[in-house]
Amino acid sequence: MRPAEAADLAALPAVEAAADTLFLPLGIADLPPPAGADERARAWRVLVAGRPVRGFAALGRLDGDVHLEQLSVHPDAGRRGLGAALLAATLEEARAAGARRVTLTTYADVAWNAPWYARHGWRETTDVGPELAAVVRVEAGLGLERHGRRVVMARPVR
Repeated sequence: MRPAEAADLAALPAVEAAADTLFLPLGIADLPPPAGADERARAWRVLVAGRPVRGFAALGRLDGDVHLEQLSVHPDAGRRGLGAALLAATLEEARAAGARRVTLTTYADVAWNAPWYARHGWRETTDVGPELAAVVRVEAGLGLERHGRRVVMARPVR
């Protein structure tokens, strides 16, 4: 795991788009398009796995916490521990920044979403500050809930 370099950012939309194809068998074909390289460059941190990039974690700061905005692993590189390694690196970044926890939003009932994060120590939470609440409202406005229940999850950094 390493911080993204400028050249890595151009690869992130393709990795995210490929990862989103995993939702197709669930009938979810209309997720928002991947964020572009310019948007990812504005993230607080972007961590990547591989050269060329095979997975990434885009991180922001919300309500004093670190927020996992996006975690994507290319399906060709899936099931090899890259996602778990990106989560571990995310926790290290949060710890180094003095954050108390890492938050994320995800689908409650998609196997590689909330159940997977739960296996890695994340728990559903209602402890949501105003900045995270705004993210939840934006996601609701995008209609993400039409595909299933969305939850906020958090994991303490310690």
